[in-house]
Amino acid sequence: MTPADILAFEAANPHHTPTRAERIRRELGITPIRYFVLLKRAASSAEGIAADAITARRVRDQMAARAAERARRAAA
Repeated sequence: MTPADILAFEAANPHHTPTRAERIRRELGITPIRYFVLLKRAASSAEGIAADAITARRVRDQMAARAAERARRAAA
């Protein structure tokens, strides 16, 4: 599975729905946790950015926002 494959799945399924975990298992053959590890790696890789720069940027922005929120909560 290439970074382009992961980002293509993310682009086709951008919202977290109740059926998304099942689709990850069925269509990609991996667990949702493994999917998110691979998604983070794909969004940060040169190959992933070249394959789908818009989705890679959206994923990186979402990860940064979540990290900032965690840091904010930890500081409080």
